[in-house]
Amino acid sequence: MKLLLALMLTTAASLVAAPEKQSALSPAPNCEVGLLPGKYSEKSIYQLTAEWTDADGKKVRLDSLRGRPVVLTMFFTNCQHSCPFMVNELKALEKSLSAKASNRAKFVLVSIDPERDSAAALQAFRAKHKLSAEHWILLTGSHEAVRQLAEKLGFSYAPGSKTQFAHSLLVSVLDGKGEVAHQQSGLGVDRRDAAKQIEKLAAAKNAR
Repeated sequence: MKLLLALMLTTAASLVAAPEKQSALSPAPNCEVGLLPGKYSEKSIYQLTAEWTDADGKKVRLDSLRGRPVVLTMFFTNCQHSCPFMVNELKALEKSLSAKASNRAKFVLVSIDPERDSAAALQAFRAKHKLSAEHWILLTGSHEAVRQLAEKLGFSYAPGSKTQFAHSLLVSVLDGKGEVAHQQSGLGVDRRDAAKQIEKLAAAKNAR
């Protein structure tokens, strides 16, 4: 009986100790340990889990762009003022890049007008402005997804007339983790710093 009791106590003790050993091997995330592998920082737009629709009607998430430099701005296809000029400036920025950087970088336009900017509208805009489907990604999503992304980037927009918006003229360059590496606001500005940042990110070892 004593032998049986001792065996039962030993077994119980080992069951209690097991979780403590596992916890020690896999500590919970904290300010000392940091994020577990595969997670994004609070600065990363890849924390946002919304699903978007591209110009070809495919469902995508922003973190599908991870590991490469991304040039991102928000726009709408019916814009009668700044958006077409911004796109032309970004096309010029793309042409200024080296072949290596141009091949690795993605230019992303995210609509702030989900009600009118369907996949078909994005596709028509892409064709009108002769944007390469290989290097340019045009996205539309829910109002909530647009709002969350705009807040994350510091992009401001508000309805103007019936089909127009007042909005920022903000271009963001993102690193492979989805964090802002460079931002610039305005039209007709010098994009050389943006180009340098893209070249630097494209040359990084983790760029794909």
